[in-house]
Amino acid sequence: MQSIYQSTSLLLLAFGAIADAYSTTSNAPSSTDVTQVGSLTVPTIGCGTIAWSTDFGRPNPELVDLVSTASTNQNGVFLDTGERYGSHAKTALGMGWGETECLVAKLLKDNDAVKDHPSKAVVATKFTPSPWRTTVESVVEACEESRKRLGVESIDLYQIQMPDIVKPLRKFGFDKSYDKVYWDGLAECYNRGLVQNVGVSNYGPTLVTECSEHLAKRGVPLASNQIAYSLIGRHNGAQQTLDTCNELGVKVLAYYPFAMGLLTGKYTSAMPELSAEHALTSSLTKSRRSKFEQKDLERYAKGDGKSIPAGGVAPLLSTMERIANDRDKTVAQVALNYIICKGAVPIPGARTAAQYVDNMGALGWRLTEAEVSEMENVADNLGFSFDGAGFKRSNAKFVGYGMETWSLS
Repeated sequence: MQSIYQSTSLLLLAFGAIADAYSTTSNAPSSTDVTQVGSLTVPTIGCGTIAWSTDFGRPNPELVDLVSTASTNQNGVFLDTGERYGSHAKTALGMGWGETECLVAKLLKDNDAVKDHPSKAVVATKFTPSPWRTTVESVVEACEESRKRLGVESIDLYQIQMPDIVKPLRKFGFDKSYDKVYWDGLAECYNRGLVQNVGVSNYGPTLVTECSEHLAKRGVPLASNQIAYSLIGRHNGAQQTLDTCNELGVKVLAYYPFAMGLLTGKYTSAMPELSAEHALTSSLTKSRRSKFEQKDLERYAKGDGKSIPAGGVAPLLSTMERIANDRDKTVAQVALNYIICKGAVPIPGARTAAQYVDNMGALGWRLTEAEVSEMENVADNLGFSFDGAGFKRSNAKFVGYGMETWSLS
């Protein structure tokens, strides 16, 4: 009897120790690190596909490996694409429509062909507002085309890519907004069963609230709002948007979670003696980005003594690096986990299996409130906010005839 009592006591102590460890680190098994986006249960980190491309019409071998690796996740993979995504050359010439959707479909189909079980993939895509799309049926037609390219009966999540801002004849008075028409188009797609969930992108607090209320009148829930959001991208209306979406029950999907690489520190692994901020500066000199992007990113990294104080993002990287080292994580994983802690789903891009695996290393644990607060305080004291680089902005889009902008705030 005494032996049974002692054994029971030891078990209770063991469980108590485990509980204490979990309460201290706020960790959770990665197998249960999922979230709800509308009716979908997805991993709490997605994978952006905007940089995916083919090699002379065939899937890039690195992408084949990525999808194969991702398919082993028991919670599946959450892929985000769009009808307008494609190789840079084709996109610039206006001929990239559907290219990445077709690539995603082929990668998943080919992967299923060599696996014992089909991939548990959730795929989100986007409708692009355009001057010639002015009716509900134009949204339905675009949805049908995306559905066919993706090879599915019903699209998991169908999003509007941005507010209706593309107005080439604005100066002549032709600037009527078709946002509400597009919302009705989403509702029609939903009610016809062409999509399982609907979302929007780059909507601020006012517009996302109006859209949610408009759709609700037609019995359609708004599942998501995709915006640029990161530790250094919270002061352009993004934080207010996230707060509003959390109140509405609309899940925020966060693109630019690394602020276009500024918050990764990924090059330190090859040079362990180099601090994250010095490694970032070194990596920018080897970057394949455009000269415009590189110039802007170097300003963020080093500061210019004008709009960005000297030192740039370095103080924040130092703090993130210390936290990452304490937790045996990477700086990039800390950046992603921060976004998860704020209630959003980060959508980092990945082009290799190694990048995808590193991103998924941000699952299964949580930063403490103290760590979140410390990083936010340091970020707030940097004296600047990230809004993109070159032609890739968090509040604007290059649309052929120039840049069109929007404001979350």
